Amino acid sequence: PRRSLALKPLRMADAAAPAEDAAPAPVEEEVEPPPPPPKMSQALPFMECPPALDGSMAGDVGFDPLGFTNWIDVRWLREAEIKHGRICQLAIVGFAATDLGFRLPGEMHQVSSILAHDVALKYGAMNQLLIWLGLFEVFSLVAIFQMLFEDSGRQPGDFKLDPLGFCKTPELEADYKLKEITHCRLAMFAFSGMVTQAVLTQGPYPYL
Repeated sequence: PRRSLALKPLRMADAAAPAEDAAPAPVEEEVEPPPPPPKMSQALPFMECPPALDGSMAGDVGFDPLGFTNWIDVRWLREAEIKHGRICQLAIVGFAATDLGFRLPGEMHQVSSILAHDVALKYGAMNQLLIWLGLFEVFSLVAIFQMLFEDSGRQPGDFKLDPLGFCKTPELEADYKLKEITHCRLAMFAFSGMVTQAVLTQGPYPYL
């Protein structure tokens, strides 16, 4: 009897062992890692940076609050930005120089910068500007078309015009591109302010 009592708990444990082995092990569900945080704009830290503004272009600080780069090729936008900036840099010099007294001989040139537009229309000079600048636009559009649709490798605003060799190395080229786009943006604001002030004051430079 003692032997049977001693073996009884052992047999009960043996009987319970298969039931424990048969119980399915709990399966741990794989938790997906959280998505990476969105890249924020350097210029507007409270807004997400548009995907097209990846920092590959000089002066790119993620500034596109209206989302133009979402539906217009960023290369076309940069081409327009550089073109308008270069024109404004030239316009500032010419606008200020004229009102400082640097004028061509002839009666039609003896006017202020703000009145020059109407005088140029009267004498037909604007028609000549339209013809010659239109001709230049035709050639530039060919280069832009090849850049956008034929992968020519051309960079926006690049017409290979560097007769003095300022951009001899990639480092110098990147530095001058940044300087140019910075001055282009400043010139667009400055020219707008100069014209507005000249119209409001109807006075000489500096239009105070």
